Parts: sequence; C-alpha cells; structure tokens
Amino acid sequence: MIMKSFCVMIVPLLFFLSSFVFFVNGVSSPRKFFDVMNYGAVADGKTDDSQAFLKAWSDACEYHGRSRVWIPRRTFMLNSVNFEGPCNGSMAFLIKGTLKASTDPRNFFTETWIGFKYIDDLTVKGSGYLDGQGQAAWPYNDCYRNPNCKHLPATLRFDFVTNSKVNHLRSINSKNTHINLFACRNLNISKIRMTAPESSPNTDGIHIGLSNNIKISRSVIQTGDDCISMVSGSRNIEINDVSCGPGHGISVGSLGRSHVGDYVEGISIRNCTFKGADNGLRIKTWSPSLYSVASNITFEDIVMQNTANPILIDQQYCPFSGCQTKGKSSSRVQIQDVTFKNIRGVSSTQVAVNIQCSEDRPCKNVKLIDINLTYNGTGGQAMALCSHVFGSSYGKQIPKGCL
Repeated sequence: MIMKSFCVMIVPLLFFLSSFVFFVNGVSSPRKFFDVMNYGAVADGKTDDSQAFLKAWSDACEYHGRSRVWIPRRTFMLNSVNFEGPCNGSMAFLIKGTLKASTDPRNFFTETWIGFKYIDDLTVKGSGYLDGQGQAAWPYNDCYRNPNCKHLPATLRFDFVTNSKVNHLRSINSKNTHINLFACRNLNISKIRMTAPESSPNTDGIHIGLSNNIKISRSVIQTGDDCISMVSGSRNIEINDVSCGPGHGISVGSLGRSHVGDYVEGISIRNCTFKGADNGLRIKTWSPSLYSVASNITFEDIVMQNTANPILIDQQYCPFSGCQTKGKSSSRVQIQDVTFKNIRGVSSTQVAVNIQCSEDRPCKNVKLIDINLTYNGTGGQAMALCSHVFGSSYGKQIPKGCL
C-alpha cells in the first residue's frame, strides 16, 4: 500500500518537473534586441553605417532565440549589404528609421542594395523608409537599348528565404527593382508602398523568379516599370488587393528568352485596381523564344481606371532591335488555361482586349468571362483583337468578344 501511494505521488511530480524543465528551456532564450546604434552606427545620413548593421546582424544571427535587429527613428546611409543565414533562431529586421542608399557611382553596379540570403523564419517590417536615391543612378541605365547592360541594384533582395514576412514598409526611388525574390518559398508581402517616377527605368515593384507560394496583398505600387512581374519558375503566386499605377501593369513574363522548360503556373491576381497604368493584365513572351509553359493563370475582379491595354497577351515581345518582323511570332512558350473574369472599367486605348498568341504554339483554353471595358477616346468604341488562340467567352462582352 505504501509503495502504491508513493507511485501515485511520484508520477505527477516527475511530469511536473519535466514540464518545468521544458518551460525553463523554452524561455531561457527570450526575445532579444540588437540596436545598430550600439554597434557604432553614426546615423547622420552621410556616414556609411554598413559595418554596424552587419555586426548587429551577426550577433543576432548567432543568438539562440528570437532575435530583433533594431533600426531606430534616425537616418542611416548604407552601401551594398547582405545579411546571411542560416541563423540559430527566428530573425526580425525592424526598420523604424530611414535607410538611404549611396549616390556614389562607384557603388551603383551591383545586384543588391539590401539583401537577405539563406534564412528561414524572417520578418522585415517597421514603418520605416528605404530610399534608394535612384535619381543619381537612372542616367546610367541603358538597358532599354542595350541587352548586355550593367544592372543597378535592387532595393531589397531575398534569395533562398523561406517561411517569412515583409510588411509595413515604404520603398522610394529605387535604383532598379524595389523587391526582388529568387528561390524563395512561403513568403508573405503585405502593406507595402513602393513609389518611383513614371519615367524611372526598370523600377519594377516586385520581381519574382523561381519561387513558390508567394502572397502579395494590400499594397500600393507606383513605379516606372512592371508593378509585379513573374518570370521563369514562379509557382503558386497569389496577388490580392494591390493598386498599380503608374507602371507597366502586372506581368507574367517576359518568358522564353534564356530558360528552357521552366514552368510558370498557379498564378492568381484578384481584387486589384489599375490607375493610369501603361498596361493592365499582361502575359508576354519573347519572339523568338525557347520552349516553356505558362498555365493555370487567373485574373479576376479587376478595375481599370484609364489604363492602356487592360487585357494583353503578347507573344511577339522584343524591345530591342534585331528581333524578327513584328506580327510573325515564333515564340515557343505554350500559354494555356488562362481566365480573365469580371474585368471592368475604362481603357485609355481603343484595343482594350488584345490577345496575340504564337503561330508555333497557339494559346489554349483562354476564357473571357464578364468583360466590361469602355473607351472614351477618338476612333470609335473599344475593340478586341485575337490571333492564334483557342478559347471561349461567357457573359457580358464589352468590347464584343473575339473568341
């Protein structure tokens, strides 16, 4: 009886002790802040604070717990920096102040201004500003006429980053793309505002390549190039509640120039507004081009406000000289299973629906459902043009459908 009573008492006690040890271990590495000011940052907006930021990141990355790199409400100047993992715990990069890029031309020709690589469970946020100071660099951009041009840096670049979030930031006057994603997975971008002049070259809002399960929502993008572009290897991309314009629209592509067999699939663009954009919903492939496939793409519940080319599939894309004759597409990118549904508003060009597919690989299963796009300019009513496409139309069709 004594032994039985002892067992009855000792089992709950052992369970309590094991739970206590687990609890202690769980809080033995609490959230810790690493303030860049404590690492020698000057924060006068002129002195290069790169080393202070890198040292703060290094200590935060080595910490076994929830690390927080803290950038207070001051103005910091940074040259090109890369924050690399893997790290020993979750990481947060909290930007409360303003980060300014260099205006020294010697620092222009690099892929990245602020980069994050090989990190899992990262958060970048904070209500701060990222000022790329692109005005000093845009005159050096000759990519519009030179296919071998030297690229200017992306403001934020994420390479091999997983299970992470970017939110509540403002990026202004990027030298090149505002946010570039490469080989990322499970990344959520929300409540971002990206602005650059309409005339600024190659200032894409968000550029996505070889990435899977990316979500973009509740953001405003006003730039000189694509608001969002998705190239080879983009899969399962959800874009919701984004305002685009000025800019070149939301684009799948361009595709087929240098990648063979890299599929783009599972793209969903919903509840977005285009305001004075140069393009709306666009799929573009090079001509001539290599073989690949773009499939399972949905554009739904979209509002066009004085937008050029609201619906556009262009398989004759080539902005440089030396391309084959316009109108004779030899793109080998197969576009299929594409739906445009409930697209409405005002087009600034008479051809509001323009689907120009490849002679070599005609588009398959393209659907136009409830399209209501008007045109108030000279020349007559809105028009729809289609070429080398197999598809169907349902519901309201303004302009009159060409499928």
